Amino acid sequence: MLKPKAPRNKTLRLSQEESEKCLKETIFLTHPVSINDACNKIICQDCFKAMDLLPEACADLLIVDPPYNLTKDFGTSTFKERGSREYQKWLDKWLGKANRLLKSNASIYICSDWKTSLLIPEVASKYFILQNRISWEREKGRGAQNNWKNCLEDIWFFTKGKSYYFNIEAVKVQRPVLAPYRTRNGTPKDWVEESGEKIRYTHPSNIWTDISVPFWSMPENTDHPTQKPEKLIAKLILASSRPGDIILDPFSGSGTTAVTAYKLDRQFIGIEKEKEYAALAVKRLQIAEGNRQIQGFEDGIFKARNA
Repeated sequence: MLKPKAPRNKTLRLSQEESEKCLKETIFLTHPVSINDACNKIICQDCFKAMDLLPEACADLLIVDPPYNLTKDFGTSTFKERGSREYQKWLDKWLGKANRLLKSNASIYICSDWKTSLLIPEVASKYFILQNRISWEREKGRGAQNNWKNCLEDIWFFTKGKSYYFNIEAVKVQRPVLAPYRTRNGTPKDWVEESGEKIRYTHPSNIWTDISVPFWSMPENTDHPTQKPEKLIAKLILASSRPGDIILDPFSGSGTTAVTAYKLDRQFIGIEKEKEYAALAVKRLQIAEGNRQIQGFEDGIFKARNA
């Protein structure tokens, strides 16, 4: 039996019966499959085995939130911290498999904490071209008595080749205009007036301070220990894919990438070995069929933090 939640607690939790029902909607690969067999499915098995059975050059975009090099429990399994070289060997093992699945013009985003971030470029650059590093403010967690509070995470942006898709117009940032200059004939210079507000749409930088980590009062929240916000993933998807493109996530967790892809009219392949999280991913996809809202993203505009 699930414990009753506080009235404002919207964290998604499943009963055993719900979980078992959702797991029936996942798939388990036993032999090589076509893209039609795997697309828009949550694959419930270890990604190292599943990726070998997916078709070559099937994905347009890879978004990965792998276990960081920390000892942490994920459902029934524990990822244990290891030496830097050992962690890089682990990275190399799945990156090599993922590389085979990407189209020649694919983009790649790899999430990391500040410490793990130091290890990623050396390995990923064996396969991909480094384009940028995004740093985002993760304002959550406890402070430390003898160190600075850790509120920063990175997302490394790579591409498979020199030719790739990037839509800056889809991720421009709306900002208020503090100095509304006009041209000599009186027309606004690089700003517009909407609903009585003077605003400007600017190019986003690689420092993001408008992201809220999912917490108990947000409907997207689950008990997954490292869940990423849909708003964060939406920026990556809109910038680096077109409607209908296929997005691969080999460490799907509770399904944030798959759910956000669905809400933005993309296709997805999600792989998650933990049954608890795979079931949550399926349930979130079912909920998204009736509600495609992404908190903090309205009418094509990314709003301020907690909007």
